[in-house]
Formats: sequence, structure tokens, C-alpha cells
Amino acid sequence: MTFITKDFMLQNETAKQLYHDFAESLPIFDYHCHLDPQQISGDHKFSDVTELWLAGDHYKWRAMRAHGIPEEKITGNASSEEKFQAWAQTVESVVGNPLYHWTHLELKRYFDIDELLNSKNWKSIYDQANKAIQEKGLTARTLINHSNVTFIGTTDNPTDSLEFHEAIREDADFTVEVAPSFRPDEAFAIGEEKFTNFVHKLQDVSSKEVTTYKELITEIETRVDYFNERGAIISDLGLGKLLYAESTDEEIEAIFLKGLAQKEVTTEENAKYQTRLLSDLGKMYHARGWVMQLHFGAIRNNNSRMFNLVGADAGFDSINDQTNVAFALNNILNALDKEDQLPKTIVYNLNPTYNDVVASTVANFQTNNEGIQGKIQFGSGWWFNDTEQGMLRQMEALADHGLLMHFVGMLTDSRSFVSYPRHEYFRRILCNFIGERVENGKFPNDQELLQKLVENVCYNNAMKYFNKVK
Repeated sequence: MTFITKDFMLQNETAKQLYHDFAESLPIFDYHCHLDPQQISGDHKFSDVTELWLAGDHYKWRAMRAHGIPEEKITGNASSEEKFQAWAQTVESVVGNPLYHWTHLELKRYFDIDELLNSKNWKSIYDQANKAIQEKGLTARTLINHSNVTFIGTTDNPTDSLEFHEAIREDADFTVEVAPSFRPDEAFAIGEEKFTNFVHKLQDVSSKEVTTYKELITEIETRVDYFNERGAIISDLGLGKLLYAESTDEEIEAIFLKGLAQKEVTTEENAKYQTRLLSDLGKMYHARGWVMQLHFGAIRNNNSRMFNLVGADAGFDSINDQTNVAFALNNILNALDKEDQLPKTIVYNLNPTYNDVVASTVANFQTNNEGIQGKIQFGSGWWFNDTEQGMLRQMEALADHGLLMHFVGMLTDSRSFVSYPRHEYFRRILCNFIGERVENGKFPNDQELLQKLVENVCYNNAMKYFNKVK
């Protein structure tokens, strides 16, 4: 039985026509991901399907734990075969979760496997996938090329050397642009150990002492320039909560010194520090024409026992909640806009409760004299919203409050080289969303208009937004 059919997720005739005629063959502009640039630079060869498919995939790890798989077979020292078998056993129970769709899309697109993975056929599929890796030469670069990717934006610490990005850029045999993205999360972790560690690393790479907030900003800007010279056009920031509080220079310096000494920082002090640092960074990004990405709403590493056992980014995060989202986001954007230094910005909200708040807020700050369409974006369904309903909720809120036509579309946000079918998944859902509204009379059946909408959201808008249109 074929599960991933030609018309998978396409539930009406208009959706089928839009997808196959306009969306299916478009390239992928992956402006935010967590791929390892070293693996791209070295064209990493994967030892087997377990390394390629399961290593680092906290989505799958969460599902395996829920299925009762012991940690030894998830992040532990079990063999590749044992881990793959454990995942296959889990897949039978994943029906209803987007992982079921992603799993079978990936099996079909990269390994030409059209079977439903389960506890009975796992060994056969394991062998078939490993054979495909060898015979098809599925390396980091061939997987990227196979997926028709034109641009990759990685996620990089401000103190990174970017040596692998340079090596990629200098390699004429690989034509996909791989650009670093500036991710200063550690600079915001005031009062935590990772904040002081970041300051020390910053001192090491700059060979200059950082003892004040003013010196911190100076050295961070030096790193922004370093990234800019090496092709960066995007920044990113992950915040558990959006906070806003005004401050004096004297207050910020005092808060910085407290944080540097790892003394407890109050909620109000944290809000003042976050506000000031985000504003200073936003001005840097605006001056260089960068896009600023704001991801907010995750509460991370909630299981302390497992954090101590397996570390961070292992699948123990969840959706956060907070008050005053509208106040904080409006004031953050306004603080930069009132000085006419608001960069192009994409806001990603993890808690769908705030979808309408975010969508209505970004609409307040679209004004610009540069003719930028959708200067402030409501970003695509992120992380726990990488689902059919999550994507639909985001698109509905965006369409209600803004212009769907100017939406910059999907990104992988993944550490895996076989996650690009997420773009296909998004495109099928988008086309079905549009098709339903055409067939119930809410959208006109105007082929020129529909083609423009589909192609814009799937690819063209991102190319234009990130200044890659030749």
C-alpha cells in the first residue's frame, strides 16, 4: 500500500492543481536551520541510516520516550540496529503526530522506500536505507543538492570562527550558498553561568577585556562586523519570554556587573537588560541591512534528572506562557522604529494562544520608505507548531491581520539533512488551505493571482526579503 501518494494531503482538485503546477518544483530557500557547517564543508559521509536519521533528532526522541523506549536505545550506547528497531517500533504508535508523515516522506524521498515502517519490517528497511546511502552516495552535500536547496542559513554563536563557512564559500564545486546567522542567546543569559562563559569566550576571540556593558556592546559589534564580512545577512535570538523595561545607562552597567559576578538578577533587572541589549543589537542589524529573527515562548530543559543525564536540546522543552506579550512586543518594535532603526524582523511565537496578538502587533510596524513588502513578518509555525493545525492557525491569523501574499514561508529549523520534506509538507498544506477557499468561494479562481500567491509564499518572497533576487 502506498501512503505517500502524488496527492498526499491535497484534498480538493484546486489544491492538487496548485501544488503540482506551481509549488512542487520550486527550490528551497532555507533561511533558518541548525545544520552543522563543518559537515557541509567536509561533505560528511554517514555511517548508516541511524546516524543520518536519528542522531540529534529530539522530535523522534520525545516520541520514543512516550512509547516506553529505554534511554539506552535513544541517546545511549545501544547499537545502530537497536536504536533503529526501537524507532520502528515507536512509529506504529506515532499515527496522528506529524512525525508519522515526516517519517514516510523522508523514507520515500531519500531512500525510495514506499513501505510503512513498523516492528515487522524494520530490518528490511534498515538494510534498504543503508544500501541507498552507499549506492546513491547520500552525503551531506548530495542530500542538500537532491533537495533542490539554493540557500542555507545556519545558526552560529557570535564567538564562532566561521572557518567552515569560509571553506564552503571558496569551494567552487558546491554552489549552494551557506551563510552564518548571528545567534547571541548566551549574551542574554544575564546572571547565569553561560553568560559569564560567553563573556570570557568573547574576550578570548577579541583579545580585549570586557568589564562593562559598554565594552560588551563594543566587542559584540566587532563580531557582528566579523560575521557581516563573511556573508551573514540574518540574526536570530531565542527568548523564553518577551520582556520590556526602560533603563538608564547607570542601571544597565550595574546589572551587567551583577550578572558578570553570577549574582542573582531580579525579574525587573532582567527585563531592563534584555530590552537594552535587544535594542542595541537591533540598531546594529539595521545598519547592516540584516534580518532580525525573534523566537520566543520556549521553556527549556524542564526535566532536571534527564538534563543531568543527557544534557540540553534533548527533547525536554515545552511551550511557555507569559503575560504582557502585546505590551512587550509592541514596545520592543517601537523602541527601534521611533528612531527609524527597526530592521526587517521575523517574529516566531511558540504559544499559539498569542497568534492574533503577534499578527496584529507586527502589522503596526510595516511602514517604510524602501518599498519592503512585509517588512515585519509573523514567522511560520515553529517547533511544536510544525503540524498541520499549527501551520493553518498561523496562516489564518496572518491572513486575518496582514498580507498572506507577502509571507516569507517555511524553514526547516532542523539539525537533520533529511528534513527538507518539511518544506514539501508545508507546501501541500498551503495549497490545500488555498484550494479549500477557492472551492468554497472565499478566494477567486484566478489562476494568475493564485500562482503568484503560491510561488511567493513558497520561494519568491524569501528570495526578495533576504535580498537574493539577481
